[in-house]
Amino acid sequence: NAERHRDNPEFQRDMMDTVQHVVSRMNHLLLQLRSGATPIENAKSVDLGEIVRRIERAKGASARLRVDVRQSLNTVGHEERLEHVVGHLVQNALDATEDGGVVEVTLDGTDSGEVLLEVKDNGIGMSSEFVRERLFRPFQSTKPTGMGIGAYESAQYLQSIGARMQVNSAPNEGTCIQVFLPRPKTGYNTMIQAA
Repeated sequence: NAERHRDNPEFQRDMMDTVQHVVSRMNHLLLQLRSGATPIENAKSVDLGEIVRRIERAKGASARLRVDVRQSLNTVGHEERLEHVVGHLVQNALDATEDGGVVEVTLDGTDSGEVLLEVKDNGIGMSSEFVRERLFRPFQSTKPTGMGIGAYESAQYLQSIGARMQVNSAPNEGTCIQVFLPRPKTGYNTMIQAA
């Protein structure tokens, strides 16, 4: 990919951002290993409803974006990283949806006690082969200038906090991504201590 996109300034910027992010994470991990300390960024109870509302405000009064926070539910994770993941899902949906299209973001609980975040669009969609084989792999994207790193990192992070994703999509019919996140245990207000 570096050879194929070497003249693309957006690729160069994205590559440098990715390298800097990875180096920062590696340095952080090495510091923890040297000191024997528990991770600084332990997961905690996070208000996902507030994150969704912040993203809605950040995107402005877009006629293409509809948000329905049915319940302001908490999940277990890291606020900044969750906001990055949700923002990435919403932005990808907006990018895949032409003018006149709609992106719907819904937050609700499930009967099984999980938090359900749904991002649905009526945009260009993806083939089942792309969803199954390429969607959450780095450097795979449906966007002409996309690198696929955001989708990969989002999937890795969600898996690390015990969340799972379901993707339903079809070419020219749109995409629906459902993210099922864990709820904090009863009385859970403090940080989880690393095991």
